[in-house]
Amino acid sequence: MTKIVFFRRDGAFWGFDEHGHTGYGESGDDVLCAALSAMTMLLLNTLEISYAADVDYNIDEGGTEISVRCGAALPESGEDEKKQFAAEGLIKGYYYQLNDLLEEYFDYLDVEIVDE
Repeated sequence: MTKIVFFRRDGAFWGFDEHGHTGYGESGDDVLCAALSAMTMLLLNTLEISYAADVDYNIDEGGTEISVRCGAALPESGEDEKKQFAAEGLIKGYYYQLNDLLEEYFDYLDVEIVDE
């Protein structure tokens, strides 16, 4: 199972941790794992390249651990309001996309929010 924990401060989504393999399919043929990887990389590339947002992340493929923090998504970051809104919205969108996946893949995913 893959567990994704989102971090929210004052209502703003600003990061997440992903842990574990989904177990939906064999390694290398797991379409759910591939979907999560693709969505995560799209999010990271969009934050870093398209939005030029400061994002800290660590990817440990061997241990299936991903950690993402984007301070630009927080109002106190001092970033332009549009950048803050876009960064926070992208992370929040990932949360809602995962909740849609939970409807079909609830045995393979666990999603939660930690309010700080």
